[in-house]
Amino acid sequence: MAGDANLPVGMPAGPLAEPAESLAQEALSRPVRGGNAFEETLARLLQLIRLGIVAPGEALAPERELAARFEVSRDTVREAIRSLSDAGYLESRRGRYGGTFVCDPLPTGPAGPAEVGVEAGGPPLTADELDDILTLRAVLEVGAARAAASRALTAAERESLNARLVELRSADPGDYRRLDSRLHLTIAELSGSPSLVSLVAENRMAVNRLLDRIPLLAPNIAHSDEQHEQIVWAVLVGDAERAASAMAEHLAGSQSLLRAFLS
Repeated sequence: MAGDANLPVGMPAGPLAEPAESLAQEALSRPVRGGNAFEETLARLLQLIRLGIVAPGEALAPERELAARFEVSRDTVREAIRSLSDAGYLESRRGRYGGTFVCDPLPTGPAGPAEVGVEAGGPPLTADELDDILTLRAVLEVGAARAAASRALTAAERESLNARLVELRSADPGDYRRLDSRLHLTIAELSGSPSLVSLVAENRMAVNRLLDRIPLLAPNIAHSDEQHEQIVWAVLVGDAERAASAMAEHLAGSQSLLRAFLS
């Protein structure tokens, strides 16, 4: 097993120097597919925001950098930013420390046509559609937890994971699902596989659209917090099988709620 079995989990972490580029941010900053450059660019930016990769109050990369990453024109990036600004997700600030920043607080509810797929208050899912999303989630996230626990993590990686757990346990209800996404994506990042992170991020957007259609229940949050701590502990002590089983148990609980409300 990798890591130090005696490392405490859940202790408040000091200010964390995040890596300049996380695997999740890198995965969502790859070139967009051709044909729908504006829609794809807007969707990528929205993923960065709604998955908590760029948090409320933080700045997006400059337009020229985003255009280079997405391999689209600066006009396309500018139009996507303008649309998200109109929807209340982004704001522009002028001056020496200006730029484009994620709004704090974020708006609630669906963001409009950029979020294709299941929306809050949308039509009922078929059983096959629900199975597809949840089965893929289990395969990806259980595998990510196992892979993360199998790696020898750096001190910065361990501190980052612990910080995500601490911020989630103290989250307000309005921020819970965003910070929950951030913790799960951090575990995927610790697998060391950008391709896996990209798949987890895409699937998590679909899962969040499902979660937006069911109530946020206090007993479920308390139970999830306990399970998150077990998952994080297993990753930090390098127990791959324990991390995988704890993640599987955690996801099974979410699946039960989703099936109960949406089936």
